[in-house]
Amino acid sequence: MRRKPALAFIFVTLVLDILGIGLIIPILPKLVESFHGGSVTAASHTYGLLAALYSLMQFVFAPVLGSLSDRYGRRPVVLASLFGSGVDYFVLAFAPSLGWFFAGRIIAGITGANFAAAAAYIADVSPPEKRAANFGLIGAAFGVGFIAGPALGGLLGNVGLRIPFLVAGGLTLLNWLYGWLVLPESLAPENRRTFSWARSNPVGSLLDLRRYPRAFGLTGTFFLCSLAHQVFPGIWVLYTGYRYHWTVGQTGLSLAIAGFMAAIVQGGLTRIVVARLGEEKTATLGIAVGALVYSAYGIATEGWMIYALLVVGSLSGMTGPAVQGLISREVGANEQGGIQGSLSSLASISGIIGTPLATGLFAFFIGENNRTQLPGAAFFFSSILEVGALLLALRSFRNHKAKRAAVSDQVPICGEGVADKR
Repeated sequence: MRRKPALAFIFVTLVLDILGIGLIIPILPKLVESFHGGSVTAASHTYGLLAALYSLMQFVFAPVLGSLSDRYGRRPVVLASLFGSGVDYFVLAFAPSLGWFFAGRIIAGITGANFAAAAAYIADVSPPEKRAANFGLIGAAFGVGFIAGPALGGLLGNVGLRIPFLVAGGLTLLNWLYGWLVLPESLAPENRRTFSWARSNPVGSLLDLRRYPRAFGLTGTFFLCSLAHQVFPGIWVLYTGYRYHWTVGQTGLSLAIAGFMAAIVQGGLTRIVVARLGEEKTATLGIAVGALVYSAYGIATEGWMIYALLVVGSLSGMTGPAVQGLISREVGANEQGGIQGSLSSLASISGIIGTPLATGLFAFFIGENNRTQLPGAAFFFSSILEVGALLLALRSFRNHKAKRAAVSDQVPICGEGVADKR
């Protein structure tokens, strides 16, 4: 008998997947730094390149995996990606040089593109009016995973910088086994469509969004928000270590707090706010909070201030689910994998550009030869990007309302034809 799809299945799968990623975040920059003899500046550039390579692979393969999930279902795509990620962690655990890390980031980027299929899974089992709230489960899964992942990674990293890779690999393979045993398929056979390379290459998938004017308009907002967010994976560990002299354990604790708040905001608060304000106002509120908090990160002079900002800044996490819900409403059931792959490609482009940009700004403004010492420059730049995202969102909402009003004016009233309307 066919098992009934449930959000709980994909949620647990994502939590375990994110837990594995969270384990290595506190230690990867430090490990790269060790290959450069302890040079923070050199490590910043290398770490930025590693992150960009990961994002490049996701950019190329996210639409492919999304389209494959539209053709063959979400389950096989998610499971194959998880297995590849688990193997990759073990390769990195024994990597003898930086070259191996670059190879590992290529594999991780390809297999990490499975989030498009996971998001499509959520869209499959959610009615349109509940998608924004249920997309919040992705953020909540990130939150729950990052509560334990970075904290545990920080503790294990104090023992040995390679140990978190082994633990992450084991958890990811357990995640794969869990999915193989209990994760049901969510895409009904009648909602599947043929695979097309024209739609599955990253450029084609993005151009395909032009068929949906409102969705295409909101992709600019989605991209700028994603680009602004890259400052966190790019320089968080380096920035807090340089400016506040945080240890690996303290960094892990800060990420755990961020994860806890993300779980609360995206797993529960987003549902309440979207139900009361609607998706458009929720997105506007989230972007505005993000613009303010990014600047505050750059200004903060004491480490304790960062913890307060993590709590307030978590409200910006409502932006993603709200925008994603609005975009998802515009496409049919047989295109959810494709649209999520397109969004994943945009997020990957932001990683390709944003992470090296953030690390580059950080390295430049802390350089010994730079008279203007401004460690928070990358956070100020992210704040500017959020302002741009807000302006694009407001324009998209205004255009959509104008279009609806124009359509309403053309509806015949009391038997009159459209041509009779003045």
